[in-house]
Amino acid sequence: MRFTRWWAAGILSAMLAPPHPAIAVEDYPKPLKESAAPQACTSYKEFVDSDCTLTWQGITLYGGYDVGVGWVSHGMPENGYNYEGESLINRNGNHPQFLIAPNNLSQTGVGLKAKEEFMDQWYAVFNASTGINPQSGQLANMAATNTINNGLPRGAYSITGDGARAGQPINDEFFGGISSTQFGTLTFGRQRALGTDAVLAYDPAGGAYSFSYIGYNGLTAGGGDTQDTRWDDAIKYRVAHGPVHFGAMYKFADGSGGCYSASATWSAATCAAQPAHNTAYGFDLGGEVARFSADVVFQHYNQAISVLNPLLGAQSPTQPYQATLNSIDTKPITGANVVGMTNTEYGIVTDNTAIMVAAKYSWDPVKFYGGYEHIRQENPSNPLGVGATAQGGYILSGVEDDNLDSPKTVQVYWLGAKYAYDPKTDMTLSWYHQIQDDFRVPSNCSGSAGLLAACAGTFNEFSYYVDHHFTRRFDVYAGIAYSQVSGGLSIAIPHKPGVPYFHNDNTAPTIGGRFAF
Repeated sequence: MRFTRWWAAGILSAMLAPPHPAIAVEDYPKPLKESAAPQACTSYKEFVDSDCTLTWQGITLYGGYDVGVGWVSHGMPENGYNYEGESLINRNGNHPQFLIAPNNLSQTGVGLKAKEEFMDQWYAVFNASTGINPQSGQLANMAATNTINNGLPRGAYSITGDGARAGQPINDEFFGGISSTQFGTLTFGRQRALGTDAVLAYDPAGGAYSFSYIGYNGLTAGGGDTQDTRWDDAIKYRVAHGPVHFGAMYKFADGSGGCYSASATWSAATCAAQPAHNTAYGFDLGGEVARFSADVVFQHYNQAISVLNPLLGAQSPTQPYQATLNSIDTKPITGANVVGMTNTEYGIVTDNTAIMVAAKYSWDPVKFYGGYEHIRQENPSNPLGVGATAQGGYILSGVEDDNLDSPKTVQVYWLGAKYAYDPKTDMTLSWYHQIQDDFRVPSNCSGSAGLLAACAGTFNEFSYYVDHHFTRRFDVYAGIAYSQVSGGLSIAIPHKPGVPYFHNDNTAPTIGGRFAF
C-alpha cells in the first residue's frame, strides 16, 4: 500500500506536505530529497535503513519522538503538561535556566492512517493522531498548564499557554472520509484548519516550536486564536486539477454556550442558557507553476476563545468569582455559582476573520518562503456565558464578550530560506514579525502609566538552525532563536496598566534529536 503517496496527493493534495509543529504535524519524517513513495517494511533491517512504512492490512502506524536540551535567557519552570518548550518569549519568563526542550522540530506523537480502495479509483480514508509530552508521557494538554497554576502568585508560575491540544485522547486529528483520484477528498471529524495546513507548507521552519513563531504560537494558523488550529465536527474538501488546487471547510456548532446575562448583577436562576454558535468556515485557492507555488486562505470563526487565566486571577481560590463582562468592570454572580470553580478557565471571546497569502520558490539548493496574514477580531455577535466549553471540554468560569473597545487588527509577516548544504544537511534562516493596532477607545497609549494590552505593539523573532539526517529516520539539529516584544504586546495582563512582561526579549539556543517512523 503506497500510503505516503495518498497523504501527499489526497487529503493534503494542495499543500505540498510538510511538518510541523508547533502546530505540529505528525507526517514523519520529511524526505531528504524527492523520491518515490516508500513501500511497507518487510524486515527490521529495512525499517532501520529506509523510509518504508509500518503498514499492515492497509493500516499504517506512524509517529516520532523529538527531544533536546536548551537554555533560555528568561524562562520559568516546566510542568508535565507542557509540550512546546520555552524558545519563544513568555510574559511570565523571569530567569535564565537550562531545560529539557521537547518537540523542537516536530510534535512527539503517534497515529494511525489508512486508505482502502472500495471501487476503481475511489478510496475510504482515515486518520487518528495524538501528541504526547516527551518528558512526562502525558497527552499534550495546554489547558492544564493554566489550571495547574490557578491561585499561585505570578512569579511562581510554571510554563503556561493556550492551544487546541487540551488533553483529548486524540488531540491532533480524528477524521474519516472518501477520496477520488478525479474528484478530490471529502472528510469529516476533528481536522486541522486550512490556515494550519498553509502554515505547515509555507513556513520556512515547518512550524517547528523552537524556531518558528507561527508554529509555536497558533494565532496565524488559527486565524486569530491558537485554539482554532484544529476544528471539531468539521467537514473538509480538497481537490486538485493540473496546477490549481482548491479547499473548503465548514465547522458545525458543538459544545455548550453556557449561561449568560447582560445584567450587572445576576444569579444562576436569572441567566439564560446560550446555544453553541461556534461555527466556522474557510476557503483555500492555490497553485503551482514550475518551482513556484502560492496559496490564498480565508477563514472566519464565530465565538473563538482565547484563554487568559491564570493572569486575571479569576479562578484564584481567594477570589472565587465568575464573570461574563469586560475585565475593566468584572461583576460577580450573586448567589450560587453557575459552575464549579475547580479546573476551569477564563476566556476572551471574539469573532475572527483572517486572510493569508503565502508563497515559496525553489532555486536549488535554496528554497525561499514568505507570507502575510491580516486578522480582524470583533466582540462576538452571539455571546458565550459562564459554563461554555472550550477545547478539550474545559469549562469557562469567566467569560469576556465585550473585551474589545473597537475591532482589533493584527498583521503577521514572515520571510525565510532553507539551504541544502548537502543531501543530508539543511540550514534554515527565518524572520517573523507581528503588528498590533490600537483597539482602545479613547486611544490614550502614551506613557507607561497609560499603556495597555489594547495599545499598538510589535513582535519580532529571528531564528537559525542546522538539521542533519544520519538516516531517513534519525536526524539531529542545533540552532538559536531570539524574540522581542514592544508596546501593547509587552503588557502581560489586559486592561491593567503597569503590569508588563517581566522581560521584553528572550534568547534560546537549542540542540536535540528526532526519531521518526
